[in-house]
Amino acid sequence: MNIHRSGTFVMPFHRMAEKANGGRVYGLDRHLAHAFLHAIGNPPLRLILWDGREISGKAASSAVGMVIHDRGAFWRLMINPLLHFGDDYSAGRIDIEGGLVQFMETVYRSMACVPKFSRKSDPAAYRRNQPSLNSLSGSRRNIHHHYDIGNDFYRLWLDEEMLYTCAYFPDPATSLEDAQIAKMDLVCRKLRLQPGQTVVEAGCGWGALARHMAKRYGVSVKAYNISHEQIAYARQRAKTDGLEQRVEYIEDDYRAIDGTYDAFVSVGMMEHVGPDHYRELGSVINRSLKEQGLGLIHTIGQNCSRPMSPWFLQRIFPGSYPPTLREMMMLLEPLEFTVLDVENLRLHYARTCEHWLERFERNLDRVQEMFDEPFIRAWRLYLSGCVANFNIGALQLFQVVFSRHSNNRIPWTRAHLTSSAGEL
Repeated sequence: MNIHRSGTFVMPFHRMAEKANGGRVYGLDRHLAHAFLHAIGNPPLRLILWDGREISGKAASSAVGMVIHDRGAFWRLMINPLLHFGDDYSAGRIDIEGGLVQFMETVYRSMACVPKFSRKSDPAAYRRNQPSLNSLSGSRRNIHHHYDIGNDFYRLWLDEEMLYTCAYFPDPATSLEDAQIAKMDLVCRKLRLQPGQTVVEAGCGWGALARHMAKRYGVSVKAYNISHEQIAYARQRAKTDGLEQRVEYIEDDYRAIDGTYDAFVSVGMMEHVGPDHYRELGSVINRSLKEQGLGLIHTIGQNCSRPMSPWFLQRIFPGSYPPTLREMMMLLEPLEFTVLDVENLRLHYARTCEHWLERFERNLDRVQEMFDEPFIRAWRLYLSGCVANFNIGALQLFQVVFSRHSNNRIPWTRAHLTSSAGEL
């Protein structure tokens, strides 16, 4: 399906010579449809075939349905649903009834009960389905694929500060704008930032956190990013806000970070590093963090090691992989960093993605002026998949705070997390 599923469903049929699309539904079609539903756990789902015939799962009447418009899409779905569902939905050969998020949650919950798709850790998860890993050149290609498709597109559905990471909602009714500010404050409080300190940020997006740290907490920031579009935007915003002397945006890879700092922060970047390079990232942190400095990593994660779906990796986020907490320790343990705090903001990310999806749909007419229908449907599927995966717990959002093991200047209580800027 969309994000975060592994494996393929290959039917043992030998009559694939019939390639005609549409037309009459035969007994073999019905048999394969029932077999497909069984293979994914018999979810309460209706398959509506190209002649209008319905094949149902375990529920007599289901609110969600998958409409398959032609036999070609049906065969492709049988062969590899984890790749072809996304492609054929994007192409309009498959449609969904009852809501895309609801459909995906229904299917994902069902698949989680099937041994083939169960949540067993896969030691080779990162390398499965990957079209491009995260070498220096590979990272640039991967980031360009997703982030350099135009700032005007992202501006339509992100918040005013262009934060493309999990917000923090003190109340579920908090606006996206206020929740993103609350997230930045939460990060700054966890780092106990003080005026005059220095901060290095690995992967800065459109630069909002660096500007917030400088403006609200009086620190100086060096922020690294390899997305040209994002860096150009960030530099212009820093100039407009009069922060050029306190915020420096550097268009380079995190591996090029130099200097020493009071704080290291990475928000939404570790997903693009990959376990093969965690030791490299750990070495960067080790050489850049002062003896009494604090570090924070904010990343999408998962509870056990499983690969991302081939569709997601090929079409949306090549090179991406959400680590488990155990895998995150591959970065910290070899250098004896001490973990001070771990927080999971999973439901906050589900709420964030709901806001993004709603804004995407609200601005659909403007998106249509920029991109074709397959692109729009692919991104609708991607954003809906994010909501579904965070809602059902297939994805997590970890914030991990750490320091050197010898550092005793660490918080005595958690009171600093509720203080305001300047009250630390």
